[in-house]
Amino acid sequence: MEPSELRRAVRAGRAAARDLGLRVDDVAVVHDSDRVALRLDPCGVLARVAPAGRLAESEFETKVARHLAAAGAPVGELDPRAGPRVHVRDGFAVSLWTYYESAGAQIAPADYADVLLRHHAALRRVDLDVPHFTERVAVALSGVNDPERSPGLSGPDRELLSGTLAAMSAAIGTATADEQLLHGEPHPGNLLNTRRGPLLVDLATCCRGPVEFDLAHAPEEVGEHYAGADPGLLHRCRALNWAMFSAWRWRRNDHMPGREHWRAEGLHRLRAALDRCAAG
Repeated sequence: MEPSELRRAVRAGRAAARDLGLRVDDVAVVHDSDRVALRLDPCGVLARVAPAGRLAESEFETKVARHLAAAGAPVGELDPRAGPRVHVRDGFAVSLWTYYESAGAQIAPADYADVLLRHHAALRRVDLDVPHFTERVAVALSGVNDPERSPGLSGPDRELLSGTLAAMSAAIGTATADEQLLHGEPHPGNLLNTRRGPLLVDLATCCRGPVEFDLAHAPEEVGEHYAGADPGLLHRCRALNWAMFSAWRWRRNDHMPGREHWRAEGLHRLRAALDRCAAG
């Protein structure tokens, strides 16, 4: 966020917690992008603060969190003192979550795969109305195909992204009938290694599709430990994942830290993923 907007977001997160009687003496910015995550102390709360225009997304995320916690999924939970309500303060939507201290150690590929297996099993016990993964691809494709929304893309790179998004989405969508609810973006940044064990966070990306779509967001070694994963489908999903990632980075209003680096790196990794698909 822009510095002035970030200051307002911090005030909104602090106010939402204090309105519930939670003590807030200190606020630390944990993550700063198009929405921010704030650690509030000493109450031990993680506040997720997004522009009020994303209220529906925040409400969807809290709904998913409630259902998955009830199903025993390995996910970060809402703060029980705050409840599931999303608070609107000063033009921001604020949800309040349990803050988990890091256990420090890196998560081994086998343990990463185990978390996804347990998470997918819990998702099969949940009944939620969520978008199909192809709907998310369509949003990325619309941005790539609109030069006003992605003005920095060169012609060849725009053609690469547009072609990959359309072709891989169609190929994956018809490749398997084994679809279920998914996390949507279980990359390493969304898997916390806590004292309770690994927990998935950022649940607003929940969608429906093949499990390989989720696996494509994890380090490559993880797929080797996930029983039943289709290697060919996983390669196609990984190419689609990098195409979507790159599409987000080339949006004019993208705020990801290190965006310039990831614009180039995303396209590089997309081409490498496509080479692996071609190699079979």
